[in-house]
Amino acid sequence: MFLTLTTTGTPERPATDLGYLLHKHPEKSQAFSTSFGTAHVLYPEADAERCTAALLLEVDAVALVRRGKGKGRGGAPDAALAQYVNDRPYAASSLLAVALSAVFSSAMRGVCTARPELAARPLPLRIEVPSLPARGGAALVRRLFEPLGWDVTAEPVPLDERFPEWGDSRYVRLVLESAALTLAEALRHLYVLLPVLDDAKHYWVAPDEVDKLLRAGEGWLPDHPEQKLITSRYLARRWSLTRAAMERLELVRLAETDDSEVEEIDNAVAEETETEEKPAPLAVQRREAILTALRAAGATRVLDLGCGQGQLVQALLKDPAYTEIVGVDVSVRALTIAGRRLKLDRMGERQAARVKLLQGSLAYTDSRLKGYDAAVLSEVVEHVDPPRLPALEYAVFGAARPRTVLVTTPNVEYNVRWESLPAGHVRHGDHRFEWTREEFRAWAGTVAERHGYGVEFVPVGPDDPEVGPPTQMAVFARDVTEGKKEAKAA
Repeated sequence: MFLTLTTTGTPERPATDLGYLLHKHPEKSQAFSTSFGTAHVLYPEADAERCTAALLLEVDAVALVRRGKGKGRGGAPDAALAQYVNDRPYAASSLLAVALSAVFSSAMRGVCTARPELAARPLPLRIEVPSLPARGGAALVRRLFEPLGWDVTAEPVPLDERFPEWGDSRYVRLVLESAALTLAEALRHLYVLLPVLDDAKHYWVAPDEVDKLLRAGEGWLPDHPEQKLITSRYLARRWSLTRAAMERLELVRLAETDDSEVEEIDNAVAEETETEEKPAPLAVQRREAILTALRAAGATRVLDLGCGQGQLVQALLKDPAYTEIVGVDVSVRALTIAGRRLKLDRMGERQAARVKLLQGSLAYTDSRLKGYDAAVLSEVVEHVDPPRLPALEYAVFGAARPRTVLVTTPNVEYNVRWESLPAGHVRHGDHRFEWTREEFRAWAGTVAERHGYGVEFVPVGPDDPEVGPPTQMAVFARDVTEGKKEAKAA
């Protein structure tokens, strides 16, 4: 199993600086023991103009089988090949990825003790892998590496050159070239994508593999067009781990968009205590604005429509003034996470009587939602296709008809203030639209007039004099005379 990494240089910036980055001296040949064989690092060439580092991995087939307790290819899900005679010693796989991580751990973390300035410097890189299993063929190899800035050459290896009619094998000869990436980025790409292309791992995939994937994928995996395939294959198609990884990747995207920490955004699994020195994240400001409006409305029985993972429900439960709190979401998975967040299975009887979680769609009327003091739609409407908004409008304002309705949604005009958000992009991939302040006011005014509500608008977050606040909130209050008429009719 073999991989080479080549860079070029000048007398001012010699290519042999690669030795500092890899923490391996170009004039030495070194060997490192692993649980499945021996990894050798050597430099076939090393001068100021060109330097190549090679990683040669000698796989001990017997040790690999013993490590996997006799379960085929070291316990991997693909047991089609014999235990002792297989492609593991020759074809790049998760074995090579693990060796990369073990032998070049500092380089992969972007640490260069002797020359710290080198770690952040993009290098002209050429990586060659003579034999790489590629389940999905050369086309998949390009789809995985090209979005990361690599020029990709993936030549299929024929089954037998003497018999071309037999066609190509599942192996390719891979050459990657780039002048815009750091060495750490290149190594992290390989660490994740080698086992993804092989679509098998030589070891049992435990929950800590999610953390490994997120660490190696930091900065590139959340926005990769093949994110789902990469995540699923890297985690050996274990559904629970893949789901957990996808949720955390989505949190990363949301945090970058919301300019906050992952733990602080609305649908984070856990929240950190805020410090006085740190400005409150937008998600926290949004919840505080909602709670303030609910207290001002005198609401005691509240609906959280589109409750997600239950952050607002959790905040409402802390205030005994709210006697009944109902979280509604179309996603059973989100409700499951909310239930865990709220610790419903360990909640006391009196507290449990105050809260309910219901599965339901806001596109349909639901008799269970009638008769409440207030309803909250926090960051919900922008996830609804515009043709379905009238159905949501009627279900909430026409059928459920709470006395107060709070709607928050992003202000698209503020997006220019997010440095991490590309121009013309919405804040979240699932947003069907994002309104300007004028568009939101027009929609809210029409809804209010049609259903007998008054409406006021409240900025959430810093109110920029040019583009307004990051979040806009509409506070709908049902007309008092309308409420009296309904009560009298009842």
